[in-house]
Amino acid sequence: MKIVDLTETQVNRVEEMLEAFDESFITYKLDGSIQIGIEEDGEIVAGLDACITAFKILYVSTVFVKEEYRRKGYGKLLIGEMERRAKVMGVNTIRLDTFSWQGREFYEALSYEVVGSYENETDGYAEFFFVKRLD
Repeated sequence: MKIVDLTETQVNRVEEMLEAFDESFITYKLDGSIQIGIEEDGEIVAGLDACITAFKILYVSTVFVKEEYRRKGYGKLLIGEMERRAKVMGVNTIRLDTFSWQGREFYEALSYEVVGSYENETDGYAEFFFVKRLD
């Protein structure tokens, strides 16, 4: 037995093996993504990227609002539209993570629940993991 660096092809194969293993536990499959933005005067000033992972879970990987547009409802508008589309797609849970300098209070105000966190004392930040169940 020895540890080796994987090629891209080998990484893909490992991911395929994991997916095949997971299929024995996942009895249904949703697929899809949500990529939406807000445009002002022909410029994208805010955006969101999310995709359905396992089960009926939507993982939000990116939410960003340009600084001069923050605290004006742009983020809330994006999250609201994402949640609306997620329900239509059959999603029942949304998950995301954020760092301490990003949007913890923003997500809490939108009824996202902190389900975990850790602090990186060396670098002086924390990361928070959120979940929201959709009705």
